[in-house]
Amino acid sequence: MNDPRSAFPYGSPTQLGVRPAVELSTAFLSQAFTWMFAGLLLTAGVAFLAQGSEALLRFTLNSVWLLFIGQLALVFVISGAINRIGATVALGLFFLYAASLGLTIGLIVTAYTGESVAAAFFSAGAMFGGAAIYGRVTRRSLARIGGYVTMGVIGLFVAMIVNIFLGSSPLGYVISVGGVILFTVLTAFDVQRIAAGDLAARYGSMEKAAVIGALHLYLDFINIFLFLLRIMGSNRD
Repeated sequence: MNDPRSAFPYGSPTQLGVRPAVELSTAFLSQAFTWMFAGLLLTAGVAFLAQGSEALLRFTLNSVWLLFIGQLALVFVISGAINRIGATVALGLFFLYAASLGLTIGLIVTAYTGESVAAAFFSAGAMFGGAAIYGRVTRRSLARIGGYVTMGVIGLFVAMIVNIFLGSSPLGYVISVGGVILFTVLTAFDVQRIAAGDLAARYGSMEKAAVIGALHLYLDFINIFLFLLRIMGSNRD
């Protein structure tokens, strides 16, 4: 059984204050961003097809909880089994996750006007891009901040589950604002971690690190977009 702590017998590159060469750092980021953008394109393509198909929308609506559980399972399998499966298998599972999420997002955006969906998407892109640039260029270590934000994300999703039963609009708005802030900060943290080589050191492979990094960045962007959509979205008449 693999112990993830064994990947850092002397501490991660960030903990040791070691910075990889610029070329290597760029290579870490470029691979992760390549797969992240490929996943986003796949999600957008599936969402577009779903919106134009009553059959796909009906299937998604009737299977929403099954899809949700399957998507969670895929994330846990990719993250937890990455040391036991090949990078190609992990990438295939990532694309399967991105495609399945396309069905879910295709259903969600049907409730909003096209203009508000576009506004949320471009706003999410701007916030994600700004946070990514900050995470890449800052000399300040975000490791401690990342730990607090990760705990905040856990609390956020607990609050979301509670609000499913409460149905409180004010609480829903607060959750959405908190989600945008938390995942924007998490973007900067993830970019710094990838650029520093922490994931490559942990998994012992640039290819596996690229898949995990792409998954984290993908989740950051998708969550920023969905939370912004809840704040900015205008319902269809």
